[in-house]
Amino acid sequence: MSGWSSTPYSEGMPSQPSPAPGTRAHNLSRVLRVVHEDGARSRAALTEQTGLNRSTIADLVGELVRRGLVDERIPDIAGRVGRPSPVVSASARVVAIAVNPEVDAIEIAAVGLDRSILARERLPNRDTPTPEAVAETIAGRVAAWRDGPLADARIEAVGVAVPGLVRTSDGVVRNAPHLAWIDVPLAELVRAATGTPTFVDNDATLGAIAEHRYGAGRGIDDIVYLNGGASGIGGGLIIHGRAVAGAGGYAGEFGQNRPRISADGDRRTGDGVLEAEVSRRLLLDAVGLDAVGPHAADDETLDAELSASTSDAVSDEITRQAHVLASALANAVNVLNPSLVVLGGFLATIADLRSEQIAADVGALAMSESVEGLEIRPADLGADRLLIGAAELAFAGLLADPGERS
Repeated sequence: MSGWSSTPYSEGMPSQPSPAPGTRAHNLSRVLRVVHEDGARSRAALTEQTGLNRSTIADLVGELVRRGLVDERIPDIAGRVGRPSPVVSASARVVAIAVNPEVDAIEIAAVGLDRSILARERLPNRDTPTPEAVAETIAGRVAAWRDGPLADARIEAVGVAVPGLVRTSDGVVRNAPHLAWIDVPLAELVRAATGTPTFVDNDATLGAIAEHRYGAGRGIDDIVYLNGGASGIGGGLIIHGRAVAGAGGYAGEFGQNRPRISADGDRRTGDGVLEAEVSRRLLLDAVGLDAVGPHAADDETLDAELSASTSDAVSDEITRQAHVLASALANAVNVLNPSLVVLGGFLATIADLRSEQIAADVGALAMSESVEGLEIRPADLGADRLLIGAAELAFAGLLADPGERS
């Protein structure tokens, strides 16, 4: 995972009470957030980055070490004269369980506070998973990992990235149409199954936050993110550096919009929404891969097959989907005027294979002023993007107030 930023954790996450600025609790949060987001730092670097004096940093680091949240070591620098500044890093043994349930598979990972991935599994579904089955699966994997890679770890929370509309205040999935979940109290189900605090949000919202902090959108504060997954296409918005979810928390459902399709040959449905016309399932069918079941293809396999294909039919389908996708992006650019569009999942593969075509189409369809300086990039975090976002969700409370939660 490359690229680190220092974006506040409050963006796009459930509201977390934060200590008042200038208090000891607030300063503990600042130091912990720096080493989590920016990686290991010397005490001297922490002093410079936070503006706190050396004795205060030493005291705060000492408390974080006692709480088991950071590790400290003396670097071994050959030839150096004098005592080097100790290096502080977030602990790999403080763990978030990150989950992305989809129609084809459940992906689950254990992510350390230092951003290392201690365990990860992709579990194909034979049938569309029920909420109860997802909760049981999470509990089962966590129990197994406690006897293995997480034997000496402290699990902080579970974060779940769901392809649907989520009420983040209580973790209720209002509507995940491809999973056929309506008003499901998923956070409560997972919490009961695992005995661990659980938080739930939309997968594309979490993907947008992950790419903004650590991926293709690092350092850019006006982003449209589209996520292409087995359930269709969702989106997330970063505006002026903050995730924007709308009045009910449901903004970004680009997949339900109807794109402009000028060529009849580019249309696959009579009045189709974007995710019916730009479809992972159609791409899987084109290269002969399974969409569901024990042999369901993951994004890496699909990407490899599409990239290697010499079939005219496959090439034509990629080109068709790229044209339709570009029309939807042009609408988003006209409305939101982002600096950057990031495409994740199977959309990243389309972006890689048809980058010039998409840029030209968006340029032709959007207002010229709106595309000035616009970039369109595939997601940098690849298959990790949604799990990274889910882990950020799980760690949000700890990072907001490590003194209270640890």
